[in-house]
Amino acid sequence: MTDRLTLGPDAARQLATTTKTTPQMRGITPRYLLRALPWVDVESGTYRVNRRRTFVLGDDRITTYEEGDSHRVVPGDLREVPYLRDVDDALLAELAGAFTEVTFEAGQVLAQEGDPADRLWVVVRGRAEKRVTGRYGEDALLEVIGDGQFFDLGAWTRTEAMPYRVKALTPGVALCADRSALAALIDRDETLRGACAAYAEGEMMTPGAEVPVDLSAGHVGEVDLPGTFVDYEDAPREYHMTLAQTVLRVHTKVADLYNGPIDQTRAQSNLTVAALRERQESSLLNHPEYGLFNNVSAGQRVQSRTGAPTPDDLDELLTKVWKQPGFFLAHPKAIAAFGRECTRRGVPPVTDNRFGSPLLTWRGVPLLPSDKVRFSNGTGVSVGTTEILLMRTGEAEQGVVGLRPAGVADEVEPGLSMRNMGVDQKGITSYLMTAYFNTAVLVEDAIAVLQNVEVSNYHDYS
Repeated sequence: MTDRLTLGPDAARQLATTTKTTPQMRGITPRYLLRALPWVDVESGTYRVNRRRTFVLGDDRITTYEEGDSHRVVPGDLREVPYLRDVDDALLAELAGAFTEVTFEAGQVLAQEGDPADRLWVVVRGRAEKRVTGRYGEDALLEVIGDGQFFDLGAWTRTEAMPYRVKALTPGVALCADRSALAALIDRDETLRGACAAYAEGEMMTPGAEVPVDLSAGHVGEVDLPGTFVDYEDAPREYHMTLAQTVLRVHTKVADLYNGPIDQTRAQSNLTVAALRERQESSLLNHPEYGLFNNVSAGQRVQSRTGAPTPDDLDELLTKVWKQPGFFLAHPKAIAAFGRECTRRGVPPVTDNRFGSPLLTWRGVPLLPSDKVRFSNGTGVSVGTTEILLMRTGEAEQGVVGLRPAGVADEVEPGLSMRNMGVDQKGITSYLMTAYFNTAVLVEDAIAVLQNVEVSNYHDYS
């Protein structure tokens, strides 16, 4: 016997019906990229992007590597220099060996406007700005350069004066090659001599430029009109369906006996589908072959001016994708850093409702957050630098599109199938879960990236 006068809650709860949620999953995100991309149904599993013929284009970066305590140029990457594209490997190795290492500090002038351009600089690590004296004597910023970029190739090749000055914004390391090293190779190799001469005289086409269409405009009278045609690439890029896959296992005892009020197989498959979609978004951004961050062309990369993402940086990005920009994509920490910079300047960004959520916008273009955007040179999401993408989307706009198969067997969502593989001798039912996808950049200026974005700057507003 007890002194209790009523039935206790613990005992009463044994007769009560429990209200349950479906299984929750912390790793589920809004996946704004998958929602914002227009999706193209691919009939044959292959999507071919036909383009107008362009001149050969690299990534406008010269790669370096560490050897002991020093840095070296990768000889093959010297082919980023237009007139070195067809040079012998032995000559490239010799020129690569002529580079010497130079360290610099923030604020140091690396090259002065008007001085002889006797060295070719390759930035290994760090950030610098190109500045020039304007028409009326004012100081004008031309460009911010970063890791892997080089200057000034034209003046170095033609033995001219530096057309601008270069000032370091951060401490860093560079590799330099004297003009005499190139001159020695030119004297020995006739092919290189001719290529250098063509480059110096401006006869070599700009890498990445489209083959021109011969036209006539503004003429008067009966003149002979030029004949022309628009040439196409001989080997256009083809995108094949990639995939994310797993095998979901559900014991028949669980599915038979514990299937109400929540269907166990459905609950398991819903969470597995969410995990596949999360992996899909990460792959679309970061995969080394087809990831969007790795498919930004050389002229579409912008370096952050001060490290933290500022309105000026995003405006510069908009000049790269000025034809119908669709959205920015950035890590939430980068968007927060941008908000702080706007607050410091007194220009808070407008908030707009997109995809059912309030999102920051800049110049009317939304900033979509994604935790799949990676940080480099760090072990955590708050360490190192990140990047911000800006893209135009849609086939009609010659933008970025998502790719998925037009239809697959046992499809539960577009491009995602759940195929029953049967029951094994242990009474386990297996389901093959497969998501097919890819993404394509139709024209180079459909996407641009802001690089070396730092998120650790905070301001005292008191």
